[in-house]
Amino acid sequence: MITTPDIQVVAQIGEYFKQVPFNVTQHDLYDASTLYKDYDSNHPESFANCYDQMIYRHFLATGKKADTQLESLARSLHDFEVTQAMNRFLADYEPKRIVAVMGGHGLLRNEPMYMEIALLSKELTERGSLMVSGGGPGAMEATHLGAWLAGRTDEEVEQALYTLTLAPDFKDEGWLEAAFTVMERYPQKEYKSLSIPTWLYGHEPSTPFATHIAKLFENSIREDTLLTISCGGVIFTPGSAGTLQEIFQETVQNHYMSFGISSPMVFLGRKFWDEEVPIYPFMEEMVEKGRYKNLRLTLTDSSQEAIQELLAFKNEE
Repeated sequence: MITTPDIQVVAQIGEYFKQVPFNVTQHDLYDASTLYKDYDSNHPESFANCYDQMIYRHFLATGKKADTQLESLARSLHDFEVTQAMNRFLADYEPKRIVAVMGGHGLLRNEPMYMEIALLSKELTERGSLMVSGGGPGAMEATHLGAWLAGRTDEEVEQALYTLTLAPDFKDEGWLEAAFTVMERYPQKEYKSLSIPTWLYGHEPSTPFATHIAKLFENSIREDTLLTISCGGVIFTPGSAGTLQEIFQETVQNHYMSFGISSPMVFLGRKFWDEEVPIYPFMEEMVEKGRYKNLRLTLTDSSQEAIQELLAFKNEE
């Protein structure tokens, strides 16, 4: 039996949901036009008032860990709806077509690895893969830039990269403006990509190059989802603590074959993964000792070798 106090609680919840700056029942994935609503590339200062940043300020004001039950409920419902929208989007893709790139947010647009990731992602997209990433700057942006430029000529790619290098760091004022300039100059209608960013790292702007954006409040859900959906393999490019965390999360899923599959783990950057951050020899040793099982490991400096490894896996029966 519904009592008067119950009705009052429901009314209180409804009123709170009306006050938050985000849509609690967000039925569709975001894209650049929705996430950056009210941003004017001719006035970079307008970034502070765009939809994404309004939500980020609210997120900080109400606590990175929600400081009330009502806020926690609002965020949980939002993330549930966005995840459902993402699942509907992914239903059109065979699991082995979904490939993730992990790497550092600090990678500059004028660094060789940025171009390497973009070209790798472009080719994989053209060959039928859906590229996914954590949706931030650096290696993540390069992933979606490559997918965005799929079908473009070498000259167009070169011009796009040049435009982006005018604001190489995501902290540069013109970083977002340069991205929108490239998108306007080279519109994308055919190829898609998916990013899964989080407001926990809201100080890092989400790349607008992703055609579909599943931005979440809960980073733990976001991290696990990224690796779970990437059945076609994960490319690990040089990064720091977050990338290392993702390596071991992916290792656990593959070791136990948690979802009935062990996907390729491709480490791009031999010196980095073999010497500077010697994760690869450690993992090889663990495999030899039987501590890790079912792993498909590749260490390479060649993006073509990485592509061939992923495509060979996709074509396996």
